[in-house]
Amino acid sequence: MDVIELLPRLHLLRFPVGQAYLWRDGGALTLIDAGPIGAGRAIADAVTALGHAPEDVRRIVLTHFHEDHVGGAGEFAGLGGAEVLAHPLDAPFIRGKLPGPPPQFEEWERPIHAAVAEQLPEGTPVPPAALTEVADGAVLDFGDGARVLHIPGHTDGSIAVFLPEHGVLFTGDTVAASPVDGTVIPGVFNLDRSQLRLSLDRLAELEPDVACFGHGDPVVGNAAPALRAAASAG
Repeated sequence: MDVIELLPRLHLLRFPVGQAYLWRDGGALTLIDAGPIGAGRAIADAVTALGHAPEDVRRIVLTHFHEDHVGGAGEFAGLGGAEVLAHPLDAPFIRGKLPGPPPQFEEWERPIHAAVAEQLPEGTPVPPAALTEVADGAVLDFGDGARVLHIPGHTDGSIAVFLPEHGVLFTGDTVAASPVDGTVIPGVFNLDRSQLRLSLDRLAELEPDVACFGHGDPVVGNAAPALRAAASAG
């Protein structure tokens, strides 16, 4: 796993598939997404290398239920006691009570998804012992007031998190950056692409300065034009 400083208070944790983000408020940390199965120990090691303890991570915010985002949540929460938060519509799948619905693939997405799936660790994620449900409009106690936005399309319960005081937006998989040239694009492997386009429009209206995606390089500085372009192209 690679650990990359994006801002003095923000680090990117990059896994072989997907990525998570670590935000710092003084001695308190927040993790946005938690990587695939088995990532919990690697996240704990990264937190320690940055001069903190796993117990300093107060919460894990899950943008949606897919395994490359929630697989490490139960393991890491078990190490440090972090609260885990997700939208009510995705919560049953994260808790392991129901299987999550599969994406409605575009034909061109199928071989890409198959190749990605081969890189994900096998096994069954350990559901968090406690999961707090958060809905659209909730304000979380980090980043000087972190706003939760319900942005369905990739999954029914996908959320974004926006830090207005810092201009930082965590988009989950509603937005991505191309691995070829870094172009910001609508996310793939969606349940409802038409809903995703509406959600992308909503994110573009926020005019963020920094946009952090579930896949691909973040845009650090003047991210709003790239999001608007992706919304127009979507």
